[in-house]
Amino acid sequence: MRQHSPSSWAAISICIAALMHFALGFAIEFSVDEAHYALYAQHLAWSYFDHPPLVGWIQWPLVVLTSSEGIIRLVPELLWVISCYLVYQVTLEIHHLIQGRNAGYLTSALPSQNTCGLMAVLAIIAAPIPHILAIGLLPDTLLAPLSLGLMLMAIRWLTKDRFSTRDWILTGILLGLSGLSKYTAIFSAFAFLFVFLSGPRKSWLNTAGFWLAAIIALFFISPILYWNWANDWISFKYQIAHGAGGAWLWRRLLAYIGVQVLVYGPLLLLGAYLFIKHCIHGAKLSIWALLGFFAIPFVIFATLAGGGGLPHWTSPAWFCLAPFAGIGLAKAWTTQHRRLIQILFISQVALCCMGFVYVLSGGINSSAIKANPVADLYGWKLAGQKAAQLTQATKAQGIAVQNWTLGSRAAWYAKPTPVFVLDQRQDQFDVWFGKLPPGANILLINWSGMPFSAPVGTQDSFERCEPLDSLEVVRFGQILSKFDFSLCSNWQASGLAK
Repeated sequence: MRQHSPSSWAAISICIAALMHFALGFAIEFSVDEAHYALYAQHLAWSYFDHPPLVGWIQWPLVVLTSSEGIIRLVPELLWVISCYLVYQVTLEIHHLIQGRNAGYLTSALPSQNTCGLMAVLAIIAAPIPHILAIGLLPDTLLAPLSLGLMLMAIRWLTKDRFSTRDWILTGILLGLSGLSKYTAIFSAFAFLFVFLSGPRKSWLNTAGFWLAAIIALFFISPILYWNWANDWISFKYQIAHGAGGAWLWRRLLAYIGVQVLVYGPLLLLGAYLFIKHCIHGAKLSIWALLGFFAIPFVIFATLAGGGGLPHWTSPAWFCLAPFAGIGLAKAWTTQHRRLIQILFISQVALCCMGFVYVLSGGINSSAIKANPVADLYGWKLAGQKAAQLTQATKAQGIAVQNWTLGSRAAWYAKPTPVFVLDQRQDQFDVWFGKLPPGANILLINWSGMPFSAPVGTQDSFERCEPLDSLEVVRFGQILSKFDFSLCSNWQASGLAK
């Protein structure tokens, strides 16, 4: 490693990981969420039922040009690379901050800032879930670099005598884009405000620049406000109910924290612990406040996880923790714990590589496991094309599925055929395609990975459903799943409109 500088090794490591993402991105079909957000780009709007619009807007140019999953996935790949670059830059700035005028509490000098930056980047590369965000575009993929950008602005506020007009404008843009990415961006805004309140006493509330930044941020999120106002605030109502989850249980909270350690890796936690132990003892409140970019969203999501939560929601927070972890790991590397760091890094990278191989192989179908978790990454393209052909041949009024997670892939791969979700849950498909009209004839898709009984003889049902065709999905000689296609006629929906 002495042949190259730490910054060169950081760039090399990012490129190696990006090449693996690129290869996998062309090898697999869209996941549920990817297809859903690609449909955002296909149906451009000021906002959407379940998320703000930037996740659709940003991939619109590529969706217009191509339907290739690999090409469209260049967007999350670029965002991941930018996030890694910002992790490196934030690490340098934090290193300078604690080594400079605020560093009287340090008992010994820190390693070079480039070494700390390399360690921070390696800690992110060794974390499993960020690789998923690098391949599939999620709102969290967008929020990670924007949160890091806000972190950079917070550090600039701590180190500069005053914020220039340019700084305020950039801050407003970052806040506005964050709001366009995901509603949970409010947590990063709280962390940013916490740094302002904890830092040196500078006049900011009564400055023109602060209000300019607020106006810019409000302008950026105005499409969300307008769309929700025009649609009875359905997005906010949905997010409040979605965030609350079900009944709160301690075991869910403990399970969530355990999953977090597993999918982001203990290396980030070890580095953060070492940073707090060796590099921040006796520090000013403003240094601790920067940790709020991790602590505030993580604590909120972990608390809500007692009612249910998804592990990738905390991804931007972990990216913001990486600079601190990088400094802690670099400090320990020069003094102690070198063997432990090596073992954790190699183990986590090996786990990531095993994950790549597992996905490419199509997973494992076995009675020992409940279901193949990657089976739904294969077969939907063929199933969508067959469904579109059968719909046209039978003169059906569209395609129907019985859960929204099945609708995303069906609508993307069978486009422009309308897709209807046969449940009483209001969702984005109701906005795009409306309700299935009474008396309609429809092509029903039933997937073995989430099977449903035919909707016949119930309150909201068809008069009859007749099997038409089926499709088995085979990869490397093993059957991953099966699609069944039926023609269902005379839809009666007495309670669907509720």
